Amino acid sequence: MGDPKADEFLQELAAIQQTSSKRIALLGSRHVPLMHQHMIEMMSYALVLTGNQLLTSGAIGTNAAAIRGAMRADPSLLTVILPQSMGRQPRESREQLENVMHLVEKPENDGLALGEASALCNQEIVSRCDQLVCFAFHDSQTLLKTCHDAEAQRKLVTLFYFD
Repeated sequence: MGDPKADEFLQELAAIQQTSSKRIALLGSRHVPLMHQHMIEMMSYALVLTGNQLLTSGAIGTNAAAIRGAMRADPSLLTVILPQSMGRQPRESREQLENVMHLVEKPENDGLALGEASALCNQEIVSRCDQLVCFAFHDSQTLLKTCHDAEAQRKLVTLFYFD
């Protein structure tokens, strides 16, 4: 018998792939085990390779893995929206982000706490997408609120939990 979580993951992935190309937002926690980062990278690679536009933010963890996959497949189909200006991003993120073709900075949010800026950033990402794929923990308040907001906007939401 197969692993129920793996079966559920494959069903969700099939649902994501069933329709024509879309604008898919891929967001998630900064605290991601390496194996999960590889899975997220493969998912974003496959989504972009099949012609979907990918939107994400610039944080380490889930978003960095999504960026790596999309950049390998087709950098022109990736849009990264930062919660604040590039100068406010950690050095390791800046190095990756310097190669992103479609990068949106939000310097007007530099005076906000990162959590508040991230919530605003996620709202913008959701407003631009057709579908949201999110990787979170059960206590990831900002991400879970983003998922609820996306559902309220009638976006297709696929939520994976790490825990």
